[in-house]
Amino acid sequence: MTLGFWIPVGSRDEVGELTGVTHFIEHLLFKGSRKYSAEQIAQIFDTLGGELNAATSREYVVVYGRFLDEQLTQAMDVLVDMLLTPTFADLDREREVVLEEIAMYEDSPQDLIHDVLAETVFGTHPLGHPVLGSRETIARMSEERIRAYHRRHFRFSDMVVAAAGNIDHDRLRELLLAEHGDRDGVGAARQTVPPDFAPRRAFLAKETEQMHVCLGGEGLARNDPRRFVLSVLDSLLGGSLRI
Repeated sequence: MTLGFWIPVGSRDEVGELTGVTHFIEHLLFKGSRKYSAEQIAQIFDTLGGELNAATSREYVVVYGRFLDEQLTQAMDVLVDMLLTPTFADLDREREVVLEEIAMYEDSPQDLIHDVLAETVFGTHPLGHPVLGSRETIARMSEERIRAYHRRHFRFSDMVVAAAGNIDHDRLRELLLAEHGDRDGVGAARQTVPPDFAPRRAFLAKETEQMHVCLGGEGLARNDPRRFVLSVLDSLLGGSLRI
């Protein structure tokens, strides 16, 4: 079965010197928690024959695990402890890992072009920030500010939990609430100021044999009935040469 926790915080919630903090925290979740060290977290899922992974986007963080259904109790305990009580161990070492990830991303024009497009479309709005942050913000980010951001946004009461496979909804709910049902409250409010859309263009020169071009702009809402037509148009414009 697969069990995932979605946390409603992403790079769009970052401001100023905190750009990249959400993705940084995603890395640090695996470095140990109140109950489990980084080695124990890895060993437990290896012993279970399972998989543990995570991802950060502009809208959310997801941490998920795959394992056999009879291992639900132990796997869920590890996942929740990682999310709620990380120790932020090896912070500076993991900082170097993120800085190296940024450098690798910048050396990949086919990926970098999408961050250039986002910044061009959204301007100074947080949606225009790269999910990884910048070298400057990651290098200067203090443990105190990282911890404060985690306390404000990684709240059990705000998380969405999803499970797929041989799982009983009532049992999963009972397990979660028995251990964490007393964690209530509301997390930090998300910025609702819309981006300032305006015609803009940007060019980034790199020593490469290829040229990458992206066009973008304001799209449709998730519940707009025209989204299906847009999906077909997307396939016609961008997918027609795929085999």
